[in-house]
Amino acid sequence: MCKDVSYPLISIITINYNGLNDTSELIESIQTHIHSTSYEIIVIDNASKRDEASVLKEKYPSINVISSQTNLGFSGGNNLGIKEAKGEFIFLLNNDTYIVSDCFHYLIESFEQHPSAGIVCPKICFATGKQSIQYAGYTTLSSITLRNKAIGLGEKDKGQYNLQYKTAYAHGAALMIRRETIDQIGLMPEIFFLYYEEIDWSTRLKEQGYEIWYNGYCTVFHKESQSTGQESPLRTFYMMRNRLLYAWRHKKGIIKWLSIVYLSIIAASKNSILFMMKKRPDLAAATYKGIIAFITISDKLK
Repeated sequence: MCKDVSYPLISIITINYNGLNDTSELIESIQTHIHSTSYEIIVIDNASKRDEASVLKEKYPSINVISSQTNLGFSGGNNLGIKEAKGEFIFLLNNDTYIVSDCFHYLIESFEQHPSAGIVCPKICFATGKQSIQYAGYTTLSSITLRNKAIGLGEKDKGQYNLQYKTAYAHGAALMIRRETIDQIGLMPEIFFLYYEEIDWSTRLKEQGYEIWYNGYCTVFHKESQSTGQESPLRTFYMMRNRLLYAWRHKKGIIKWLSIVYLSIIAASKNSILFMMKKRPDLAAATYKGIIAFITISDKLK
């Protein structure tokens, strides 16, 4: 742990699920580069197939490793870490990220400069290829289709987003949140399990009067590929289910029902046709499984 007292303690939380090498690289990048801010590292082992928690404890005795006997998903795992965290600021980082500079203090400075900030996110760049930008903020979701864009996506990082500004939503791969904000809005919504939980959390945060800020002076590199790994039955299932669930939880009146009809009939049909043209019937099936799962969940939430 770094012990500089000039900044408040940051609790860095990451989830490990069969990702020992990635998690190790993240930890080592933090320990190598972060010196200007005090921090603790909390790793949640989300029921990995082998005992990776013990390996992490042995390799990095200064960190806090918490083992979960069941896979709690993204939000459940992070919530377990948040409950153990001691920091004034909570920094959620995907285990497949890493850093190359001492930059976390820029995020804290954003909180200090903007008292209404509840979350601050760094710039996120793809770690592979030309290391182009993945995230420099988000545009607002459209009211019915729930589509939006990541600002800067695919652009070469020339420093053009080395700025601070308000943004519509946080990015789940790297977000820092005030502890007092969590006390106000509650923990991450565990109903989503994977995907859309940070969008839901961001929406709830803004409904409570907080702002979400982007600070491009801090960069996190993310190993998620820009061109691969995006089409899997697991991702397709949860994206379909959770878009519908988000509409159910946050849209009102006629807009709510228009959004649900659009997503479950028009968008689902279009996507299924495209999947079949690509000879991916598994993705088409996952789309409709997601709709059925949403109907099951929404019925319980009435």
